[in-house]
Amino acid sequence: MDSFEENIIYNIKELLEPILFEKNLELFDLEYQGQGHRGVLRVFIDKEEGVTIDDCTVISRELGTLLDVHEVIPGSYTLEVSSPGLTRPLKKPSDYVRFKGKAVKIKTIEDIEDKNIFTGKLLDFKDETVYIETDGTNYLIPYSKIEKANLELDF
Repeated sequence: MDSFEENIIYNIKELLEPILFEKNLELFDLEYQGQGHRGVLRVFIDKEEGVTIDDCTVISRELGTLLDVHEVIPGSYTLEVSSPGLTRPLKKPSDYVRFKGKAVKIKTIEDIEDKNIFTGKLLDFKDETVYIETDGTNYLIPYSKIEKANLELDF
């Protein structure tokens, strides 16, 4: 990402955060890909009880208006607002705490006990360590060794 895109993302966050805070929503992720004068802005929002279509519609309308008024994005762009989805990525330690007891899939940077992909039940997260139960075996995975993790629909 170049400094032009970083600047746009920073300005979008400045406009977006107060809207989300007012509506009890959090910013899960934000992506901007500029292609000439035709950019795509993807905003992923979240909340404890799950995001509704109405949440996405309201944020899209309010953010779209602010972006146009403040001319944050040069030229035309497409705005997409959605939730992280049912198989959402786990990106920060608080995600592991929040989704304790849920089915997850974790890929590690290096093997842990001769494995680098763990699919099972998220038991706990403490002391920068993820506790997961896979096929009746418990594994301790250091948070720093996780390359990618997401919720799973089923075992």
